[in-house]
Amino acid sequence: MQTLVMQLTRQLTTTFFDDILKFVLGVGRSIARVVTAPINRIANACDVAGVLERRRLAARLRRRARQMQHPRGRWPFGSLSELT
Repeated sequence: MQTLVMQLTRQLTTTFFDDILKFVLGVGRSIARVVTAPINRIANACDVAGVLERRRLAARLRRRARQMQHPRGRWPFGSLSELT
């Protein structure tokens, strides 16, 4: 019984810290997007050959392929399935 309680406590602690890490990374990403917005507008205005758009499309396709390989990442409580 004690090992089950310790295992559950460890899982909840790990999940809590994972959530905090994702929150901090999300806030940092949002701040970086706001700060770099003027630079991105200038870069898009100067992109005559469409190189930036092709890079964005390639990155989007790679991201989608990665999501198809790991479908559990779509579910917000994916790590909770390990408790059952």
